[in-house]
Amino acid sequence: MLEHGGRLRAAAQRYGIALDDWLDLSTGIAPYAWPLPAIPSTAWTRLPELDDGLEAAARDYYGVPALLPVAGSQAAIQALPRLRSRSRVGIVSPAYAEHAAAWRREGHALHEIDAASIDASLGQLDVLLLINPNNPSGQRFTPEQLLAWHAQLAARDGWLLVDEAFIDCTPQHSLARYGELPGLIVLRSFGKFFGLAGIRLGFVLAEQVLLDRLDELLGPWTVSGPARAVATALLRDGSGQQAQRQRLLADGERLLELLRSHSLVPTGGCALFQWLASPQAAELHEFLAGQGILTRLFASPPSLRFGLPADQPGWARLEQALHAFKEQSA
Repeated sequence: MLEHGGRLRAAAQRYGIALDDWLDLSTGIAPYAWPLPAIPSTAWTRLPELDDGLEAAARDYYGVPALLPVAGSQAAIQALPRLRSRSRVGIVSPAYAEHAAAWRREGHALHEIDAASIDASLGQLDVLLLINPNNPSGQRFTPEQLLAWHAQLAARDGWLLVDEAFIDCTPQHSLARYGELPGLIVLRSFGKFFGLAGIRLGFVLAEQVLLDRLDELLGPWTVSGPARAVATALLRDGSGQQAQRQRLLADGERLLELLRSHSLVPTGGCALFQWLASPQAAELHEFLAGQGILTRLFASPPSLRFGLPADQPGWARLEQALHAFKEQSA
């Protein structure tokens, strides 16, 4: 199993700090949601049915004619490599490690490249995979650039696979509206923007023939009835989405400025997290963990990802810890 953020119990055991005493900033998940709808009893007692409104609500939210709900975008990440014969796959790094692991597992030839090398590498690739905005760097790619790369790949039956797990706060940059183009696959995460990671729900946007193949591979009832009921209501809640988007954008800027004010200038980021590449990353990670604040540490390059505090006490606690670290390092 690969390392991920959110392993709070392991941190509590390692540092000897009670689980409830932690400020968990180790994920890029919205730390707040809005009141959940009532779940009909039939969602618990009946098998999930496809005509319950989820697909229609999701199509409206993403602005697409076709999509497939999956048990978190992780399910699609693991399954999609099984839909291609052995291919040459370029992954823009650094990146969420599960992508590379899934393609390697199925025997594909994997090439980790940086963004500056995409144009030079594209002719030797069958699949180009990237995250937009990138996790963990926050790097962004324009729709125009992505569509140009897609056209080159699609001309020889290749794929452009774009993971848009963190794009909900800036939907104008999404490729969702082009989802039916042959050779384009867009992954969307529900839990990150809506603050409900435990619901395990994501969506695949692609041409219908590929969605049908993926659906058959994954099998029936991949998304639970309660998850479908909650997601349908939230995907229809336009005012709630607008409020969530505004709050996340504001808090993303607040986190950026807080880090800057303590001489920790982020290398990149988005509304849901900030990324700091620094030789001091491991030292800062350990210092904050000693204060009961969990961040996500990356070894290559040495870097930290900071998620958002959920409330004012959390912001104050982070500020105090950053001030203490700055004083110690002076």
